[in-house]
Amino acid sequence: MASSRLPDKPLADIAGLPMVVRVAQRAAQSGALRTVVAADDARILRACTEHGVEAIATRADHASGSDRLAEACAALGLEGDDLVVNVQGDEPLMDPQLVHSVAAMLAAQPAASMATAAHAIASLEDFHNPNIVKLVLDAHGCASYFSRAPIPCARDLRGTEWWNGAAERAQPRLGSLAGFTPLRHIGIYSYRAAFLRSFPTLAQAPTEAIEQLEQLRALWHGHRIAVHLAEQAPGPGVDTPEDLERVRALFA
Repeated sequence: MASSRLPDKPLADIAGLPMVVRVAQRAAQSGALRTVVAADDARILRACTEHGVEAIATRADHASGSDRLAEACAALGLEGDDLVVNVQGDEPLMDPQLVHSVAAMLAAQPAASMATAAHAIASLEDFHNPNIVKLVLDAHGCASYFSRAPIPCARDLRGTEWWNGAAERAQPRLGSLAGFTPLRHIGIYSYRAAFLRSFPTLAQAPTEAIEQLEQLRALWHGHRIAVHLAEQAPGPGVDTPEDLERVRALFA
């Protein structure tokens, strides 16, 4: 609610419904057994209740979204291998199939504690943009590292030469992509409930502090993050008034 660029963002009207309700409706279309909004503001809870969306109150002093999820997970009695997918409340265009796929990826990787998603990067500009998080995979389809820097970096080629070759490899369907095709991280996660409840107790990783990427804490402590390769990026989230107007137009 305290977004500096778009105050009261979760309650922004999108075609007659608050944005957070739109997000919950999209998430519910994924086939999830239960869809719950976790929030620390009574106005969000009230809006969800008014539109038939289950919501629970969480503390206002959490350091991260994962901490809030962990509290919600405990309150809902989720534990063990129960699968929890985190969809951010400002993603009204999130593809329900992507939510389902990230959950299915974790279910298929019993050695992983988390799963997330990525897609092939479309331009050299995006590859070098520090606001776009990149990742590389290991041989088992799990994340080796996430970074704001362009990774992998070709030692013996200039940037455009490396990019041109990578772009050619990105043309086939993603199922056949080599592990070193530049990939853009999509900010959606699934967790095993037992891991999620323990995550806030893990010490912050040095890499996490440097990159400001919370998922690096899991890798630092030896947890595996499975990665679903999507064929395209999800619809854009809402961070600014301009984003909101674009989303409103799409819904209209």
